[in-house]
Amino acid sequence: MNTPDILEDLGHLALASRLKRLADAMLADAAKIHAESGEPIQPGQFPLVSALDRYGPMTVNDAAQALGISQPAATRAVAEAIKTGTVASHTAENDKRVRELSLTPLGRESVTRMKRSMWPRVAAAARELTHNVSGDILESIAEIERRFAQQSTHHRVRANTLSIVPFSDDLVQHFHDLNIEWIESMFTVEPHDLEVLMHPRENIIDKGGEIYFLRDGESDILGTCALERDVEGFVELTKMCVHGAARGRGAGEFLLRFILERAREIGCTDKLYLLSNAGNVAAVTLYEKLGFIHDAEILQRFGARYARCDVAMRFQGSPEV
Repeated sequence: MNTPDILEDLGHLALASRLKRLADAMLADAAKIHAESGEPIQPGQFPLVSALDRYGPMTVNDAAQALGISQPAATRAVAEAIKTGTVASHTAENDKRVRELSLTPLGRESVTRMKRSMWPRVAAAARELTHNVSGDILESIAEIERRFAQQSTHHRVRANTLSIVPFSDDLVQHFHDLNIEWIESMFTVEPHDLEVLMHPRENIIDKGGEIYFLRDGESDILGTCALERDVEGFVELTKMCVHGAARGRGAGEFLLRFILERAREIGCTDKLYLLSNAGNVAAVTLYEKLGFIHDAEILQRFGARYARCDVAMRFQGSPEV
């Protein structure tokens, strides 16, 4: 006989309690994940730290509004964060009567590390728990509870060993080899490919662009993607590829979600575009899923640089990102 669950039996009457129980279980998992990461930022400080990272310096009242909590609760969260050395309170530059909060160098470094490893893995785990959940809210909660009992967020995060690594000169060969392998599997390597892949620092990094790599574990580089500055403020999401051994693990989506978040951080999503080919169905479907739309103007403007290009897309944004 199964053990009865009073919150389930009470149905909508116990909705708040049941949501709290699920939230408490997930927060307990978050504490384990943070403890294993060794980062100074604690789970309870995550909303505050994220707000400061995304919106910049703010007052305690501003933080309370951004977090949707009371001013006293925000004050407590700030005090705890200041104790860890990740948040500082200081006089505002434009008004000496106002105290503002901002991330310290320690907090900024911690956030940068977590963005490249822990946060994307936690987000991926949460998406797995909620993927295709639909119907009545109680049915949805029951399905999430079932999935959580089967494999918790903590275990899902531990099973996902992917992380993001920024460009460095010792990774240049990976940028070249991964892309050559991918292009040759479907198309012909073109002169523009070779120019960019042979000289990524000169063609991308030195022009204000960025290159990132997808790493599995401590060493294996399985994918790469770049943001290349273009004319009139346009930015091309380019040279995205994932090694065949990583396909089927959600590696491409993991990498693309990071790149889109990075594009948002540097303020280029309004002019972000990509060039592709209709034969690359999986990639085009992923781009559409994460907020890209087909754009004839972009195709006409930039598509001629590749003979294989018959698809051009511009980022419009998506609730999933």
